[in-house]
Order: sequence, then C-alpha cells, then structure tokens
Amino acid sequence: MFRFFKKKTTPTEPLPEDQTLTPAPDLSISQDTSTEAPAIAVDTPPVQGRRFMLSQALSGAPLGRQTGLPIPPTGAEQTSGPLPTFTVDAAQQVQELVQESVENQIEELTEEQTEEEIAEQKTSWLAKLKGGLAKTGQSLGSLFVGVRVDEDLFEELETALIMADAGVEATEQLMGALRARVKRDRIEEADAVRQALKDVLAEHLKILEKPFDVGHVRPLVVMITGVNGAGKTTSIGKLANALQQRGAKVLLAAGDTFRAAAREQLVEWGNRNNVSVIAQDGADPAAVAFDSVHAGRARGMDIVMVDTAGRLPTQLHLMDELKKIRRVIAKADPTAPHEVLLVVDGNSGQNVLSQIRSFDAAVGLTGLIVTKLDGTAKGGTLAAVAAGAQGTRPVPVYWIGVGEKMEDLQPFVAADFAAALVG
Repeated sequence: MFRFFKKKTTPTEPLPEDQTLTPAPDLSISQDTSTEAPAIAVDTPPVQGRRFMLSQALSGAPLGRQTGLPIPPTGAEQTSGPLPTFTVDAAQQVQELVQESVENQIEELTEEQTEEEIAEQKTSWLAKLKGGLAKTGQSLGSLFVGVRVDEDLFEELETALIMADAGVEATEQLMGALRARVKRDRIEEADAVRQALKDVLAEHLKILEKPFDVGHVRPLVVMITGVNGAGKTTSIGKLANALQQRGAKVLLAAGDTFRAAAREQLVEWGNRNNVSVIAQDGADPAAVAFDSVHAGRARGMDIVMVDTAGRLPTQLHLMDELKKIRRVIAKADPTAPHEVLLVVDGNSGQNVLSQIRSFDAAVGLTGLIVTKLDGTAKGGTLAAVAAGAQGTRPVPVYWIGVGEKMEDLQPFVAADFAAALVG
C-alpha cells in the first residue's frame, strides 16, 4: 500500500517580503488538502474531455448509465476526512476502462467496414448475374424501346419468353398476370410495362427461393447428383467454400469411384478449401458414402457432402445404384440424407425438366444447383421449373452459378434473377 499524499515537514527559510510564490503546475493527482476527493484526468480518443472519478470508483460509488464511469459526489454525498489512499489496482482499473472503450470503438468501425464489403459484394454479384443473363435480357429488354403498349407488344413478349426456354405453360401464366396488371394499373408507358414484367416474374419465381438451412442437424448429410458435364464436382468445391464462409465444418465424400479423375478433382478442391475428403480407390460408392457419414459424426462435422457419379436418366443400372447409395446412407443415419441436390446445366433448356423428373422419381430431390448461366440465352428455364411444367414439381433452387471463380456460386434470389433476366 502506497501513500502519495503524506506531507513532509522540512525547515524552510522565510521569503523576502517583495517575493511571491509561483503556483505549481496542475497535476493529474491533486495535492489540495481540502475535503473534496481528488480526480485523475485520463484523456483518450474514445472519451475525450471526461474524467474518471477514481476515488469514487474505489469507494463503490454508482457508475454512469451511458459511459460506465463513476459519478462524482455532490452536496451531502461528499465526505470529509483524510484523503483516500490509491493502489496499483486503481490504476489498473482505469487502464481496463480505457482499453474497453477503445475496443468498443474498433468493433464499431469493423462492423461498418463489414457492411460496406457486403454491399460491394452484392453489387458485384448482381453485375455478374446481369452479365451472365445478358443474352436473354437483351432479347426481352430490346422489345420495350420506342414501342406502344398494345397487343403487338404482348405478342412479341410472349414469343421472346418462349425463345428463352420459359416454356408454354410458364409463358401463359406470366403473360396472363402481366396483362391483368397492365389493365389494373392502367399502364401506358413501355418502361412501366418492363417494370411490371420484372415484378410478375419475381412473384412467379418466388416459389423456388428457399434458404439452405444449416445447423438443424449434425452432421447434415447432403447427397449430390447430376448428369455428366453439368459441373457437379466443381459446384461441390464452390459450395464447400461457401458453407465454410458461414462457419460450417465440411467433409467431402468422393462417391464417384468410376472415374479416377473425379476423385482427384474432388481431392484438389478439398486442398484448396482445406477440407478433408474421404476417397477410396475402386471401392463401392455406397460404402464410401456409409463410411463418410460415420466419419462426419465422429469428427464433429456440420456437413457431409457425398458426390456421386454423373449419369443419364436413361442409364437405368446407374439410376438403381443411386437408389442404393441413398438406402445405405439411411442405414448410417436413419434421418439421412437430409438434402438431395441435383446439379443442372443452365444451357440445357427444357432438358432440365426431364432431368428433374427422372432424378426426383429415383431419389426424391430437395433442391437444385443451376450452373453455367453465364452466356446462355436460355435463362427462362427456371420459369418453367417454377410452373411445374411437363409433370415436374417446383423444386427449390438453392444456388446459381454465373462464372468459374469460387465466389460465382451464390444463393438464388427471385427478385435479383428477374431483374437480370428482363434487363
């Protein structure tokens, strides 16, 4: 315990009458002998001009509601008596208060920067999506330039939607809703019709918009299927990266045991994302899936993604094997697979519908990943999916891809897709 305010008595000589004392400079710890408690002034960038009433903090005085600092006593609250004794703990308390204030300010700045980065990423993604659907958007958007709102415009829009592979059923639904809105709102300008078409299309596609739920079960077992060349393995690698960004621990299973290149490709994606891959040379695909589910549970993984060999719906023996993989996964976990995703090529047009119908009948699809939408003129295919055309059901679209980069696989948002599609 240190005492800083004990006065020393030393003999002094009297000053001449013509001389006066020069006041001592103001110190941070007052040496006044009055009964008022001293205060330590601490000026820091987050709390400029405020004073920490250290003596009151030590005596248990209440703290300020907003700042968390001691409230100085007033009136009857002031006490008389000897000056309080300060310890090293008091200085440490002041330092901790200052440090906490600085850390709070840094955290606020970090949150602001994060929001700006998110907004910038969203703007970049919308630009890529619009660029990817440019061919489709140009065929639709060009119809609204210098035209009158009449029956000829509606007929041209109907033709353009069919050419964009929206399909007859979806086109009829969209045009019926558009005509009703134009009549209801008495729209007479072409640009207003364009905006109305965006709104109608967004409402039509809303049934496909669904967030991918992570965390309701551990591990979440995801079985991924698709035809050859749809970009299945590449999508798995991008998806692993996207899920890791959300804080999930991911394990990959190389269930495509027929192609050595497929295993090597998946292992390479695992190395890029620092994700473990369960792979067995020449093993039964169902056995690999079974082992992966057990490994995911033992390692405390959040998600286990099982890759399967690409196959055509007409290859019945391969479709039967796909059913077998699903049954074996259920033996490892009775509630799995929790998600069964089909990867489809956005350039396939109406063929997407036949793929959805066949794979859904075999393994029961829960979602879609639509790839290669960049550069295609057939972006209207999702309108046909939403309409449940050709005996299909509107399977949710979890992600869409418009490029080769890791971040070019993003969640499907109906309004953004509609805005990019119409142009």
